[in-house]
Amino acid sequence: MGKTMRNAMVAGGAAIVFTGMAAVPAGAAEGGVAFGRVSVNGGKPIVIGVKEEVVVPATFRMTTKLRYDFGPTVYPYRGKPDTGDTLHSSVVTSDCKVVDKAQGVCGFKEWLYIDPRNHDFGNEDAGTWRTAAQVFLAGDAHDTDDKALPLQVKRATRVTVNASPEPVARGKTITVTGLVTRANWDTHTYQGYGGRTVSLQFKAAGASSYTTVKKAMSNRTGTLRTTVKATGSGTWRWTYYGNPTSGAKSSTGDQVTVR
Repeated sequence: MGKTMRNAMVAGGAAIVFTGMAAVPAGAAEGGVAFGRVSVNGGKPIVIGVKEEVVVPATFRMTTKLRYDFGPTVYPYRGKPDTGDTLHSSVVTSDCKVVDKAQGVCGFKEWLYIDPRNHDFGNEDAGTWRTAAQVFLAGDAHDTDDKALPLQVKRATRVTVNASPEPVARGKTITVTGLVTRANWDTHTYQGYGGRTVSLQFKAAGASSYTTVKKAMSNRTGTLRTTVKATGSGTWRWTYYGNPTSGAKSSTGDQVTVR
């Protein structure tokens, strides 16, 4: 969320606050630390709305016999892993769960908190980020590893649906409308998302899953509209499958009885 953002890192019950990602001091040696088994959000995209703080889980292992002051942590970054932009407002890291005491291997759980209302957070933050791992060592040194793990950060979408008339005679026309909107992180509102191809899906009464019937494109205000023939009772919904900067979303279902 920007190089000037203040990040709170909590580990083992102690907290420390710092500004940005500190560079290695002159003369400080880096190394002696290895990170592995890094997983952020289970490999799934991080989808963020306009108001709600998002909590992103992560897990990793660290191998070292060096003493460290605080951390370790993994985090999304752009630019350079130790001096670039980071994407979190705070980080909570668990205590070490010893995996191999002789080799100095610890397992950690972590929770990254991302608040879209932070003044450094905006629409330009959607897209691909990378993952770094870092620990601050005794003596004002630190070790930072680029884990070459891409993370997709996406703007949340919303989709609504309305199918009418209800009920309807078999063979008659059902009109299905809806609206697809996308989070605007600059204005903290959802705005109509035009030019999107959205799937109209149907789940027959008694069925367990939806089937795509046809596709429609939203107009400039995000409005969806199409027609289908009434062949049987069931539930209609719209599904938008997302893109590199926007999350996938399905509307709730609207049930129509065919007589």
